[in-house]
Amino acid sequence: MRKPPITLLSAQEVAKMRRAGKFAAELLHHLGGLLRPGLSTQALDDEADRFVRARGGRNGPLGFNGYPKSICTSINNVVCHGIPNPQHILKEGDIIGIDVSPKLDGYHGDTCKTFCIGEGSQQAKQLIEVTRACMWRGIAQVAPGKRIGDIGAAISEHAATFSYGVVRDFCGHGVGRELHTQPDILHVAKWGTGMRMQPGMAFTIEPMINMGNWRIDILSDGWTAVTRDGRLSAQFEHTLLVTDTGVEVLTLAPGESAADYASESTS
Repeated sequence: MRKPPITLLSAQEVAKMRRAGKFAAELLHHLGGLLRPGLSTQALDDEADRFVRARGGRNGPLGFNGYPKSICTSINNVVCHGIPNPQHILKEGDIIGIDVSPKLDGYHGDTCKTFCIGEGSQQAKQLIEVTRACMWRGIAQVAPGKRIGDIGAAISEHAATFSYGVVRDFCGHGVGRELHTQPDILHVAKWGTGMRMQPGMAFTIEPMINMGNWRIDILSDGWTAVTRDGRLSAQFEHTLLVTDTGVEVLTLAPGESAADYASESTS
């Protein structure tokens, strides 16, 4: 499906995007606090529906290109777009990526985080930490006049130092009134390539990092993407705004600050 063109947001639209981003971050924070062994992914979806409706919003994924649920829940080797299901029960040691995209007052916020259920293995925890750092290294490249390709170059270089695969079949995207718009934000790219960023652009950076190679398969449901080699995958995502002087992260969790992650963008 062809994505709508790039839109540069007005000051009024930026204010609405800030509220939508805050709403998405609150939803993800709330769902993350519920995670425990024995919980079904359908229970998470039901709670996302309740939480968003109670606050006057709606869940953007529901019905988007036919997607059947309100959020995405991606467990272990599921890269993205895992469909909540009553039979998908979380177990000690699982990892799960929860991707939420609620719409509030006409605008979408979009954010994802990967969580460990219980303690988690050292391998899983390293994958999660590196994936989060990859996202923040990409965010550090966002500024007016810089090239979009620099985002993917920073992400792919960091992942390569751990011999992890960066998924190429999915990418970040513009976001606003529509859930997916231009520009595409590739997570594997070359320095100094792509269009220049402009103030007023809003888009996501959402690397999916595999413990093995980058190749994936799509299951018969037409949505669920899994690693071809069966190894773990993790994802983190924020919605960003290009400002006159740099970048604003619109989907920080309650109590979080971008400064909290400054070391992850450079170390």
